[in-house]
Amino acid sequence: MNSNKALYINIFSRLGEHLGNFGDDEKTASVISEATVANPWFLAGDIKQAVQALCEDMLTERILEKWLSGYEVAAEARKVAVIMAGNIPLVGFADLMYVIAAGHIPCIKPSSKDTVLMRHVIAELRNIAPEIKIYDYDDTNEYDAVIATGSDNSGRYFRSRFGTIPALIRGSRGSVAVLSGKESEHDLKLLQKDIFSYSGLGCRNVSMIFIPEEYDTERLGTAIAPPDTASINPKYYNNYRRTKGELAAAGIGYTDCGTFVMTEGNTFPVSLSDIVLYRYSDMAAVEKWIAGHDTQLQCIVSDCVRHPRAVPFGCAQHPAPWDYPDGIDVMEFLTGLSNTVRK
Repeated sequence: MNSNKALYINIFSRLGEHLGNFGDDEKTASVISEATVANPWFLAGDIKQAVQALCEDMLTERILEKWLSGYEVAAEARKVAVIMAGNIPLVGFADLMYVIAAGHIPCIKPSSKDTVLMRHVIAELRNIAPEIKIYDYDDTNEYDAVIATGSDNSGRYFRSRFGTIPALIRGSRGSVAVLSGKESEHDLKLLQKDIFSYSGLGCRNVSMIFIPEEYDTERLGTAIAPPDTASINPKYYNNYRRTKGELAAAGIGYTDCGTFVMTEGNTFPVSLSDIVLYRYSDMAAVEKWIAGHDTQLQCIVSDCVRHPRAVPFGCAQHPAPWDYPDGIDVMEFLTGLSNTVRK
């Protein structure tokens, strides 16, 4: 194995070990507290869940070896601007890891919503491997490439700002679940996690569910509902109450599930607390919708649909390193930068 590749595997697996008991000691408990104050959408449980998912799904030696076995470290380090999202805890970490593991230098701009956690993890990385270069992003500097994640509006700005360099620009996406009607209660409880983890704020969170025409929606609503109001972020609950009022005022029918609503339609919902149900007559209709909306989809939770970004129930928020956002191989993009000419 390439010596640099082995070095990165060692560094990131050690990071996973360092983060393994995140929140169980005074120092990291303080980090969690600071992060929840800085962004009230982050609950302490969400943060622990996000860190645990990183440790188990990305930062183990076995997973890192499997992931990096298909790539070669770049021959020449380039400066890569990494402009991060902050909708869920540490969502920008994967891009940071990709840039380092490809042999480049990340110049990062954490989201203001997730600065506390990201700065802590970077400090841990620097303690493990002081030789790794991680710079702060400066908009007055020029970069060799950029990875930028944000809304569709910010995406238009990023394309204008970085139009002369290699760029991966990501905008808004959503995720769906496709049910056959044969799912067990256990499957639906796992789907609950795919919907409500991180208050439903992630692009990998399911916000639209395809169901057969005669599907029992009452059973579905009961099965996927969070156990009680206390488990819901107060900000999410307030959103749910506001959504009910807006739907009622607009004369749109909905099913009230106590902490969220279900409506029927064929497009992604506008409101965070609205789960859209799409009734289908046959799987061909589902496949046609997916094909026509593929650029809007992040992942599909299902055991009855074949798709490159399909995942089992309960796994939407557990991506491995090779589950690249938008289905675009970030490492292929990064390792090819050494072949580009500096401007």
